[in-house]
Amino acid sequence: MKKTILFAFVFATSAHAQNRASRCTAGLLLPEGFCATVFAQGIAGARHIVVAPNGDVFVNTESRRGRAAAGANTTAPSGGIVGLRDTNGDGKADLQERFGMGGTGIALANNFLYATAGNSIVRYRITPGSLTPTGNPDTIITGLPMSGSHHSHNFVLQGQTIYLNVGSATNACQQRDRQLESPGVNPCTELNTRAGVWEFDANRLRQQPTDGRRYATGLRNSIAFVRNPLDGYLYATVHGRDQLHDNWPKLFTVEKSAENPGEELVRIDRGADYGWPYCYYDVDSHGLVLAPEYGGDGQKTADCGKKTPALMAFPGHWAPNGMLFYTGSQFPNQYRGGALIAFHGSWNRAPLPQAGFRVVFASFRFNRPTGTFTTFADGFTASPGAGSGQVRRPVGLAQAPDGSVFITDDAGGNIWRVTYRAPGR
Repeated sequence: MKKTILFAFVFATSAHAQNRASRCTAGLLLPEGFCATVFAQGIAGARHIVVAPNGDVFVNTESRRGRAAAGANTTAPSGGIVGLRDTNGDGKADLQERFGMGGTGIALANNFLYATAGNSIVRYRITPGSLTPTGNPDTIITGLPMSGSHHSHNFVLQGQTIYLNVGSATNACQQRDRQLESPGVNPCTELNTRAGVWEFDANRLRQQPTDGRRYATGLRNSIAFVRNPLDGYLYATVHGRDQLHDNWPKLFTVEKSAENPGEELVRIDRGADYGWPYCYYDVDSHGLVLAPEYGGDGQKTADCGKKTPALMAFPGHWAPNGMLFYTGSQFPNQYRGGALIAFHGSWNRAPLPQAGFRVVFASFRFNRPTGTFTTFADGFTASPGAGSGQVRRPVGLAQAPDGSVFITDDAGGNIWRVTYRAPGR
C-alpha cells in the first residue's frame, strides 16, 4: 500500500490582498508585483488555450457554454477555434480569426494544431505566422462518447501519442444515476470505456475509441490534465463525485456532502487505478474511503487502500478545469516548476456558499507538491445567483514564450494575460 501524502486546505488571500488596490489587475486579485490585463473579450465559451512560439494565441471554445453565458438572444459568434494576435504590442488582441467546430482540448506541435471538435479529435495544418489553417482538417479520433455527464474529451499530446481524458457517463456508476439510495453497478462496466485516460496514435487517421489503449482508470473526469515538461509525467486534478447527501441522506449531512470529496491532484501512471467509483477522497481522514453505492458509510475503506493515492487534495466541488506547470523565468523563482490550477467553481455545496472560482498555486519538488496551496488569482465571480456582478469562471491556462500566463473564462468570455514586474522596478 502506498502512503498518501497529506496536505491541509488553505484559503490563502494574504498574498494577493496586497495587490487589491493596484491599477493593474483587470478586476482580478493577484500577489504583489503581478499585473493582469485583458488580452481579449467576447470569446464566448473560451475553454483551453495554447500559445504559438511567435506569441499567437489559439483558444478552443464550446458553443453551448458560449450561448449559456451570453444569453439566448445574443448574436455573438460562439464555438470553434479562435486565433488571436496582438499586432501593435499594446497587450490586446486586435486580429481575430475563427475556424472549426470547437470543444475543450487543444495542443500545438510541429506546425499542427490538434483540437477537440464535438465527438472527435482533429488536426489542422497551421503555417507559422498564420491564424488560420491550410486545407481541411484530418480526423484523428472520432466516435467519442457524448452521452451522460462528462464529454469534454480534452487531451495531452506527447510526441507521437495522444493521451485522452474520457470522463464518466454517471456521477458514481449507480444503477439509476443520481437517484436516492440507488446501489452501484458492480463491477462498474463504465470503466471498460470511460472514467480514465486512453492513448492513441497521434498520426493515425479516423481511429475509433476501440483503437485506443487504456492507460489509467478510476478517474471520474480529468479536465485539468497536462504533462509536466520538467519530469515528463502526466498529471491531473480530477473532478470528484457529487451528491453524497442528496443520494444518501441517512449517511451524510448536508455539511459533510458540501465539503466532500476533495478534488484530487494525481500523477497519472500507466496501469494505475485511482478508485472511482468505488472510492472517494474524504477530507477528514485525508484518504480514500468506500463509496456508499458499494457499502461505504463515510468511514469504511475496504480495498480503497490498494488504489493509487492522491499527491494533494483541494476543497470539495471546486471543479478543476485547467492546469499548467510553470517553466518560465518571468515569474519569481518560487513559481518555477510549480503547478497553477484553474478552478471553475462549484454548483452543489449548499447550504455552504459556493466556492472555487480561482487559480491556485502549488509548489513542486522532486515530482511532488511540497506543502499547501495558495490562491494565485481570485476575484473571478461571486457565488452564482448572488447578483453582485458579471459571472467569470476560469478554465484554461497557458504559458507564453516570454513567461507570462494566459487565463481563459468560459462564462464571461475574457482572456487575461498575467505578467510580473518586481515591486519598485
